[in-house]
Order: sequence, then C-alpha cells, then structure tokens
Amino acid sequence: MTDTLSSAEESAPPKRRYAPLAANENREDYSLRFAAHSFRKWSPFVVATTALGGIAYLADFAIGASIVLSYGFTSGLLAILAAAVVIFVTGVPIAAACAKSGVDMDLLTRGAGFGYFGSTLTSLVYASFTVIFFSLEGSIMGQAFELALGIPLPVGYLLATLIVLPFALYGMGAVAKMQTWTQPLWIAGLVLPFVVVLVREPGKFAEFTHFAGTEGAGAGFSAIGFGFGMGVALSLIGQIGEQADYLRFMPEKTAENKRSWWAAVLAAGPGWVILGAAKQIGGALLAFLALGVVGKTHALEPIAPYLEAVKPALGPVALTFAALFVVVSQIKINTTNAYSGSLSFANFFSRVLHKHPGRVWYVLVNCGIALALMEFGAFGFLNKILGFYSNVAIAWIGAVCADLVIAKPLGLSPRYIEFKRAYLHKINPVGFGSMLVASAVSIVAYFGAFGPFLAAFSPLLALVIAVVLVPALAVATKGKYYLARENTVLTPEADPRATHTCSVCGDPYELPDVADCAKQDGPICSLCCTLDNTCHDVCQTAGPVSLGLPTVRTP
Repeated sequence: MTDTLSSAEESAPPKRRYAPLAANENREDYSLRFAAHSFRKWSPFVVATTALGGIAYLADFAIGASIVLSYGFTSGLLAILAAAVVIFVTGVPIAAACAKSGVDMDLLTRGAGFGYFGSTLTSLVYASFTVIFFSLEGSIMGQAFELALGIPLPVGYLLATLIVLPFALYGMGAVAKMQTWTQPLWIAGLVLPFVVVLVREPGKFAEFTHFAGTEGAGAGFSAIGFGFGMGVALSLIGQIGEQADYLRFMPEKTAENKRSWWAAVLAAGPGWVILGAAKQIGGALLAFLALGVVGKTHALEPIAPYLEAVKPALGPVALTFAALFVVVSQIKINTTNAYSGSLSFANFFSRVLHKHPGRVWYVLVNCGIALALMEFGAFGFLNKILGFYSNVAIAWIGAVCADLVIAKPLGLSPRYIEFKRAYLHKINPVGFGSMLVASAVSIVAYFGAFGPFLAAFSPLLALVIAVVLVPALAVATKGKYYLARENTVLTPEADPRATHTCSVCGDPYELPDVADCAKQDGPICSLCCTLDNTCHDVCQTAGPVSLGLPTVRTP
C-alpha cells in the first residue's frame, strides 16, 4: 500500500456520516473515544475545579443524616469515615489511569479485565448510579421548591429535571464555566450554617457526640450498625466514575506541570470523598439539631435542617437563601449526573445497537428515567436503595482497582489501557467474572443468607472477593483474555499525537484512537470500529494491517 491516496480515493465520500450532534465534538466531548491531546486545552486547575464542582450534591447531607439517625453517632461517624478511606484508596489508581490515558470509566473498564462486551454490564451499573443520584438530588430540589414557593412536589421534580438540561446538553466547555462561576456562592452557602451553629450554640457539637439515634441504636459502638452504615456510604464509590469523566481532559503530565498535575488528579479524583465525608457528618449534625423542630421525616430532607440552622443569622431572607443554595447545589451536581449518565448510556447502546445518534440524546434518556424515580418516591427508600446498590458498585470498582494495582504491575495484564474493539475479546473472565461472583455472593449475604454480621458487611465482602479473584483468575487464565491480538499500531516508538484519517468516516484521529482494520484494509477510528455490524471481528483472525495512509504530526 502506498503512502499517498489516489485521486479517486481522495474524492470518494466517506462510508459513514455521523448525525450532526454526534459529529460536533464541542457537544459530543469525545464521548465514546480517547480524549484527544488536541482537545485537552484546560489547565490542571480548571479540570480539577470543574470535577470538584460536581460534588456539590446535598444527597451527602441526607445520607449522613440517615446513617446517624439510624445507627447513632459513634457507629454512624465511624461508618462514614471507614467508607471514605475505602473510597479514597480505590479511587487513586482509577483517577490516575483515566487522567494519564485520556479515557473515561467505561473505556478504562474494558481494558482493565472486563473485555469489550463485558464492560456493557458496568456501563449499566454506572448509568444506574447517575440515575439514582440524579433522582435523589432532584427530589431535594423539589423539596426546596415546595418549601420556598409552594410548588407541588410532582411539578417541582419536573422543574428540577428541566433546569439542568441547558447545561448538560453542552459539553465540557459550558460545564466548566458553570461550575467555576457558581463555586463561590456554593462554598459560602455550604459553610454558613455551621458557622452560625458554632457562634450561637457551640455546646450543640458536644451534645451531638452523645446522640443515640432515633431507632434505639444507642450512642455507643455497634458492629452491625457500623457495617450497615458503611454499606450505605459506600454506595458513593461509583462517584469516581463521574470524576474520571472530567479527569480524562487533564493535559499531558510533563516535568513542568508534574506537581500541579498530581495535585489536581488527587484532589479532583479520590479527594472528593474528603469533602463528601465532611458533608455527610455535617448533614447528620444539622438533622440532629432540627429533629425536635421539624420531625424525623423532614430532618432527612436537607432543605429543612439547613433552613433551621441559618434562620438565626438571616432572619426573613433565610428561606430565600436556603432555597437558592439548594438550587445552585442541585444544578451543579445534576449537570454532572446527566453528563456522565449520557456517556454511560451512549457506551452501552453503541455496542448493543451499533448506532450512535449523539451523546446529547442520552442526556434525555438519563433525565427521563431519573424523573420517573422521583415521581415514584425513590427518596423515601434512600437507605435500602443505596445499601443494595453498593454491593454491585464496589464489586466493579474493586475488580478494576485490582487490575490496575496488582495485575498490571505484576505483568499479568497489559500495562496500558486497551479499549478498542479490534484488539479485545468480547468477555474477559478476569474482571467480568470477578465482579459477577463478588456481587452475587455479597447480595446473597446482604439478604441475610450468611447471618446478620455478613449482611451488614456485605459490601466489604464484595470488595475482598473481587480483589482476590482478579489476580487469581489472571494467573489461572495466563492473561490470554486481555487481548485478542497485539496492537501493532500504538507502539512505544509511535507519536501518540500523530493523526490518521479513518477509512470509514474520513475524519482524522490521534493514534491511540485508531485501529488497523482488515475489512477496510486501513485505519479505522474506535467509534467506527464499534458501530460496524458486518465485519464479525475479522481483524482478530486476519492479522495486522499496515495503516499506509499519510500520518500528520500535530505540533
């Protein structure tokens, strides 16, 4: 094959034209692809600020209140802190891998032991995370609308959904601006109630440490209460996926930006849980303080305890300020939930249906399902929903983490993240099998099959099983299910910024996003490779193909 195209080839129309929304990368944000170096135009600080803007959710307040009101101060506090440690430790390697490799959580999962179709299951797990938390956050905004404006909850839920669409439909550029502009107001609103309590009633903090809960758990330590509380808090472990959706836009790490790069990755990756745990404890404190005034039901709704805390300082404008704080918080987090959910749904349906109309359509899918959950009253089943979900989520995160931390350093799996269909087996039993076994055993334990102790600690059981099984299965299978064939395109000598023109859609893509296609006898971009439903993976038996097309080296 020559290094130049013939006139006929140059004038031939592309074999695939993407829908306008899918072709617009300013909205699409490389949603199913490697995030091109040329697109990563933001500084580490801007990426970190945008990612951290997504943790403005007030579900933390509700989760912390639910844990402490159910299991008492001591067990609840230790449960929140223990879960935070687990989330931080598992989040470090995932955040670093996504930032370094320019991939989101779905693409990372493909190359970290799950295989091409194996990761479709985790796409749904992750999509479920965004939907569940969108519905919880939207419920909180609906409660604020009802309290401040008298809007009925069903109408408030609809407004809470519609209000985030203008932000979520646009990509990283619009989201980054919104998160940056709203950050000062959100931070001021976050710290205000605790400053007011500290100044006016400092003794309440000591009283809180003796709180026995509302269900007779007692103020002392209970192993069962600790376990169940940690399980609820561990449902947030999937949040690292939302952080990774932004971290994939981190600029390349260099000698000059090494410190700021790592600071941004740690702060915006696993670092979210430090503030998250503080918010859970703070939410529990506010619920405790408001319990005698608003009752247990409303104490679990963040707007009511927040309002009671700021009333002494703000007087007649307290309700307006509280409602504004809730609305800003919910816009910040539900924009992230809708954005990340659209990525996950797009990844799932592109592989199942071999079609991709554009990420923005899946924003509507994500928001529609979340709205239905709100209207069905999902907020009232907070503990049960999150406690069950955490068993599956932690099995997934544990399997991915084990591959990154154990299998790759030991050479049991490829040291880089391979996400393209052309080089992957459909199913890799290492990660996929580990997750299935771990989640199945832990769910059975959660429903009491192995006694009350393992029921309480079922999420930790899932984590341990997943972490142990990954290296064990990698050794047993000799790692042969990680790659269907060797990637001869992305070699150590190759310039990763070099671009090749896809022989199907005719667009140029950087080398990490390109595969050699036996059917096209040339380069193919990862998304065109995904959407092809006629090749039957012939490249995995036909051997490597020389790209042959002109290489354009970017500055």
